[in-house]
Amino acid sequence: MNMRQRALASYGDVKNTTGIAGADNIQLIQMLFDGLIESLSTAKGHIENGSIIDKSKAIARAGRIVIGLQGALDFEKGGDIARNLGELYSYVTRRLFYVNAHNDLAALEEIHGMMNDIREAWQVVPSLVPPSSRTYYNN
Repeated sequence: MNMRQRALASYGDVKNTTGIAGADNIQLIQMLFDGLIESLSTAKGHIENGSIIDKSKAIARAGRIVIGLQGALDFEKGGDIARNLGELYSYVTRRLFYVNAHNDLAALEEIHGMMNDIREAWQVVPSLVPPSSRTYYNN
């Protein structure tokens, strides 16, 4: 990795770390979806350019994010919605393995579309949940 790429990566780490410090639960989920969409887009570019190692890294990052989203589900409070999301995240994880093994852009677009739809839904959530009921993470 050249110096410019390392600097950009460091900037991203600082931006993410400082953003997380003052984030509530909703903002954290939104950040995860932003990172997921970014990783999927990056993986697409790497597949198109034949950059297999970088593609694998982007898909691995996307997979870790999906597993994190799945782990954040509250099945007790979330009921059917949480169960459905859990099943969807399991499906997405399996599809990511498939994309990684076969460089399948159509499957990657399928995942990207589904996850982008959920990401857009999360952008509406802050208007539905009063700030007093959100949990904040401050270090």
